[in-house]
Amino acid sequence: MFNDASILVTGGTGSFGHTFVPMLLERYNPRRVIIFSRDEMKQWEMAKLFQDDLRVRFFIGDVRDRERLYRALDGVDYVVHAAATKIVPTAEYNPFECVKTNINGAMNLIDACIDKGVKRVVALSTDKASSPINLYGATKLASDKLFVSGNSYAGGHETRFAVVRYGNVMGSRGSVIPFFMSVKDKGVLPITDARMTRFMISLEEGVELVWHAFEDMEGGEIYVKKIPSMKVTDLARVVAPEAEQKIVGIRPGEKLHEQMIGAEDSHYTYEYPEHFKILPAINSWDKDANRIKDGKKVEEGFVYSSDTNREWMRDEELLAWIDVNRQKIGRI
Repeated sequence: MFNDASILVTGGTGSFGHTFVPMLLERYNPRRVIIFSRDEMKQWEMAKLFQDDLRVRFFIGDVRDRERLYRALDGVDYVVHAAATKIVPTAEYNPFECVKTNINGAMNLIDACIDKGVKRVVALSTDKASSPINLYGATKLASDKLFVSGNSYAGGHETRFAVVRYGNVMGSRGSVIPFFMSVKDKGVLPITDARMTRFMISLEEGVELVWHAFEDMEGGEIYVKKIPSMKVTDLARVVAPEAEQKIVGIRPGEKLHEQMIGAEDSHYTYEYPEHFKILPAINSWDKDANRIKDGKKVEEGFVYSSDTNREWMRDEELLAWIDVNRQKIGRI
């Protein structure tokens, strides 16, 4: 699919882009990969990693700027939408800015992709978009709905949109693993709540899910990968077995457990060997055989949450992952 194709990644200098681009170049031979983002310093640093590969291009721009998107998308076949305002407290204190990027930016991208003839678009979502309790989650839920409806909004155009949703990305800058590793020498690890659980997914698994979405999508699907859970207290113990764990209380907008599929979505959710797929309720697309394929309908009221998950990560699995990825944890 990606051989001799042009692929653009919004927010491409983030954790996802730093993993997606080298994996893409290794497995496929795209005509060009365009990193679209607004931070020139991050682009400068990332460009050093690919200075000998003429397929990788860098394009300064913001998803809030519709005209710049139109220019960047000229001749592009596929888009991965990773740009977002993601830090929960930042969104709470800067709500208008969060809306401009996560909602208005999504609308701009949808319009531009349709008008420029992009074939397929996959937008990255988050567990916080399922039954949201903070502004970031609410804006990402709105973004998800926009991308799902974009398939109907496109009318007779061929552009198709899908969404992938996953939770805590192990080792990324925003995750708890690098934080615990950075403070473990102090002898005390702050734990918000002893009951807290989190999903565990690697960036590589996130990339694989995006590729699967591109290959499988008919338009409007939300893909949720099956991944293990872990208690935060167990995670802290593995990272710093000698450190004391101090309960500091849940932060505003934080959930005890991550949820990626809510009970309300169960009416439209199908299960597959390695993932779930939430089908769009509009236009009776949830009954479309081309979208369902070989999926099995989940039970009514089904919830995919980190505390009731059937799969749990063992201590030795996390230790092995840390050993292999120690040099890049928290760097991207």
